Amino acid sequence: MQLSFSRTNKEMDELIDSLMDKAGVHHPRMIREMIISALKAGQETDYLADLKLMRTTMKEMRYTNKVFGPFRDRKKVTIFGSARTEPSEPIYQKCVTFSRMLAERGYMAITGGGGGIMQAGNEGAGAENSFAVNIRLPFEQETNPVMEKAQNVITYKYFFNRKVAFLKEADAVVLFPGGFGTLDEAMETLTLVQTGKNPPIPLILIDDDKGDYWENWLDFIKKTMLKKGLISGEDFSLFSITRDPVEAVQMIDDFYKIYHSCRFVRNTLVFRLNRTLTEEQVEILQSEFNEIIEDGTRLKICGPLPEEADQPDLLQMPRLALEFNHRSYGLLKAFIRRINSFE
Repeated sequence: MQLSFSRTNKEMDELIDSLMDKAGVHHPRMIREMIISALKAGQETDYLADLKLMRTTMKEMRYTNKVFGPFRDRKKVTIFGSARTEPSEPIYQKCVTFSRMLAERGYMAITGGGGGIMQAGNEGAGAENSFAVNIRLPFEQETNPVMEKAQNVITYKYFFNRKVAFLKEADAVVLFPGGFGTLDEAMETLTLVQTGKNPPIPLILIDDDKGDYWENWLDFIKKTMLKKGLISGEDFSLFSITRDPVEAVQMIDDFYKIYHSCRFVRNTLVFRLNRTLTEEQVEILQSEFNEIIEDGTRLKICGPLPEEADQPDLLQMPRLALEFNHRSYGLLKAFIRRINSFE
């Protein structure tokens, strides 16, 4: 039987409806499409390894939502850095200080759950304010002592699911010095924010006291990538570098002073705000950031659009909407900083 996502499957649609009714599900229209996707995969794919990958991906993402769901109302910061960093090293203690300050301000920390900087992030925030997003490796990365008996621990089989969790749940990403994995996460976050596939968030690189890691990385970015025209000047707005954990925490606080979050509704970029802007402030934004707005359109204060009903917890927030040019993501972060500058 050839299955369709439209309701043309007759008896099969009735069986799926009956199954959902018996199980009791939220949003049955969405669950129906997921069931049909699974059935179609079973019809079309006879290669067992591919089906195992699809199955495990679904199971891991379901459990991710189960663990993070109860904490949806708390902002979270993903912390990356070397697993080889020893507790005796100054950069380890700097991470402990940073994550402790995060917890004191109500944030939660997300780490990879291993040792080094990951353990420092969990140690400073405490297990009650932390998540460990671990990975099953051939040489077995154990969950660090801070999180080994905690509830907020997820161990993934697939790196790509783990990467989704790191960014999907993050309101900020902070990177300490590390190896290939740390640089991978830095570049992936930059790429996703630069291309608009991840909402704008603070991306902060915390260096050691000598500045001989991220500041050297910045020299390469300037002298090689920028010089060759491989990136543009506005891309430097996508991240910040500091040696001071206090300044890093303040950067995150400042980013969410007025701005709360944003999403696209078709071609309209909607900003959710912690308070309403005045007409005068909107005019200032229109004048200063006209280049990021599509020609012939204007910023406007508005309420929630119908498509935003899938996030009911955010419907009460005031909004600012614009027709974005889909190019200037570096300037978009500058736009958010300007919003936060208003008194």
